Amino acid sequence: MQIAIALYPGFTALDAVGPYEVLRQMPDTEVTFVSNRSGPVLADSGVLSLYATCDYHELSAPDIVIVPGSSTHTEIAMRDPELIEWLQRVHQQTTWTTSVCTGALILGAAGILRGHPATTHWTMQSALADVGAESRPNDRVVRDGKVVTAAGVSAGIDFALWLVAEVCGQERAEMIQLAIEYDPQPPFDAGHPSKVSPQFLQHVLTEVVPPAL
Repeated sequence: MQIAIALYPGFTALDAVGPYEVLRQMPDTEVTFVSNRSGPVLADSGVLSLYATCDYHELSAPDIVIVPGSSTHTEIAMRDPELIEWLQRVHQQTTWTTSVCTGALILGAAGILRGHPATTHWTMQSALADVGAESRPNDRVVRDGKVVTAAGVSAGIDFALWLVAEVCGQERAEMIQLAIEYDPQPPFDAGHPSKVSPQFLQHVLTEVVPPAL
C-alpha cells in the first residue's frame, strides 16, 4: 500500500509527521512525502523542513493521500495549480483521500469536499461552506465515503489510528498506539473551543494563533 503525504511551502509539521509516525508502522506500507519537486520543503515555522522524495508527476496512483494544513500558507496552497490538479487526478482512484487541519480547505479547492460533511481547525470551520462542505465543528474525525478530514493539528494522530483500524483492524491500531505510547493526559482541559470562555477564545486568536489563510 502506498501512502502519499503532500507537502507544500508553509505546511504545519505535526499535521504531516503525526500521521506519518502512525501509518509507517502498518504492514506492507510505503509512506512517501510528495511535492511540486523533490527536495526539502520548509514548514510554517520557518525552521523545520521535511524532504519530499518525489514530485507529483512521479507519484500517480497512491492508495491513500493525506493533505496537511498550514497556519500561514493555506490560501496559497489552495491556488497551487500543480497540487490541485494532482489531487483531482489521484482522488479518482484512491482508497482514501484525507486531510488534517486546514488541509481540508485544500481538498475543498480541488472540489473534493463538495457535498461532504467535513472538519478542519476550529478557527476555519466557517470557511468549509466556501468550498461546498458541511462543517462538523464538534467532530475530531469526519468520514464520508472515502473522504476523511481531521480537526486541527494534533487530531492527525487520532485520525491516523482510526485509519489503521479501518485498513488493518483495531488490534493493529492498538499495537501502534502502544508502540508510540500515545496516551494523552494533558495538564489542562482547554483543547476545544467549547471548553473555554469567549474571552479566552479571543485572547488565543489575538496572542497565539496566526491567521490560517
